[in-house]
Amino acid sequence: MKPKIITGILLFLWGISGHSYAQGDKNQDPPIDHSYKPLTLKMSEDGSKYVRFIIWNQIWAHATQPNPGTLDIQGNPSGTITDIGIRRARVLAVAQVSPRFLILTHFGINNQTFANGGAPAGGTTGNGGTFPVAVNPDTGTGSIALSSSKKPQMFMHDVWTEYKISDWLYAGAGLHYWNGISRFSSHSTLNFMAVDAPIFNWPNIELTDQFARQFGFYAKGNLSKINYRVALNKPFAAGAGGRYDEVNQREIAFNLATDNWATQGYLSFEFLDKESNKLPYFVGSYLGTKKVFNLGAGWYFHPESTSSKDASGQVKMHDTRLYGLDAFLDMPLSPNGLALTSYAVWYSYDFGPNYLRNIGIMNVGFGAGTTQNGPGNAQPTIGTGSIFYTLHGLLLPSNILKDKGRLQPFVALTYKDFEFHQDSSLQYDLGMNYYINGHQAKITFQYSQRPLFENFMKTGSAGEFILQTQIFL
Repeated sequence: MKPKIITGILLFLWGISGHSYAQGDKNQDPPIDHSYKPLTLKMSEDGSKYVRFIIWNQIWAHATQPNPGTLDIQGNPSGTITDIGIRRARVLAVAQVSPRFLILTHFGINNQTFANGGAPAGGTTGNGGTFPVAVNPDTGTGSIALSSSKKPQMFMHDVWTEYKISDWLYAGAGLHYWNGISRFSSHSTLNFMAVDAPIFNWPNIELTDQFARQFGFYAKGNLSKINYRVALNKPFAAGAGGRYDEVNQREIAFNLATDNWATQGYLSFEFLDKESNKLPYFVGSYLGTKKVFNLGAGWYFHPESTSSKDASGQVKMHDTRLYGLDAFLDMPLSPNGLALTSYAVWYSYDFGPNYLRNIGIMNVGFGAGTTQNGPGNAQPTIGTGSIFYTLHGLLLPSNILKDKGRLQPFVALTYKDFEFHQDSSLQYDLGMNYYINGHQAKITFQYSQRPLFENFMKTGSAGEFILQTQIFL
């Protein structure tokens, strides 16, 4: 990594967290009002009928040590990659039409960089040509394709209608986020503790789902201390099936377009404070405002949704069977605001033999790369096998920065053991949240390490620095 990049990031953080307040301290100006009030339109005098709007932006600046063999956008060998772009820009509206009816609409864009994330060709003023190193994401080969970073298309993330049947049962239908498997599979993107989710918590991401959502019917509610959600979904048709690897003589499964329905669900036992399930989005860190300890379990089952071929060319069908077990703790530790947030999850994923997907978030590396990771910041993310992930953060006492905000260092560890590889891998993330006003206005700095694989064996690692700014109303 370039020292100047790291120094610049540290100076930026220092300027916001300390220097920008210096004048106020010197001149004894009154404290700045950072209080947050939800953007809500009341439709009844008592507030039981309302429309609430949530608007949020997450901007990423990152410096990446690229995977070996990565090319830049001009086709030259790439050194350190730097970029700034939009990780998420979203608008959500939820309306409680009556105590028995609710409607939710959520739209936005994701992952726009200087080189990709836009509409095909970027319109008349976009990049009308081709990048010389465009790569087919399914095969890793260097096929040429139109690409652009401009004019990304807004799309729907959530669209559903919901009806109250009883105090313990609500049912709805639409493009929804009432996911199974784990807590993180329905994680809110507003209050991550790490800079982002680890992505393998959304195992169908952008194949049989639309940014972690599928069409379907769901039911949810509370039974005493049990918070539950179940769904019957019609996954998006995606994929052309798997193959047989002649060189290594083994079957490789991949998604197959099918019209089969899928089931999923997640149940958690709430030992302490209850969490709201009005909306599906689980909180990443309560910042010491609640006492929460939950144990959860979930599943996702999609029959005959992948396929592979044997040595004779015979097609073999496989079910997608995904399971998760997790635990979540959020606990204030002292009157001065010290608080602990901890999460641990174990996933058992079966997509069929040797299924594997390499994914790189806001990846601006090109070419095929010389490792099995592919170019840029791609890494083996989702596959048949098991994953263990744990994340821990400590919200530091409020008297450290006084009225200037709060600090929360965090660390995450990930263990992956995929059938595709001969070796398992262990990787980590280290970071710090600076909360100017809780999750409503915060800055996150994170370093992430990822494994590199060659010839199905772990041969090294690479890293990435990420600076995120987030504000939501």
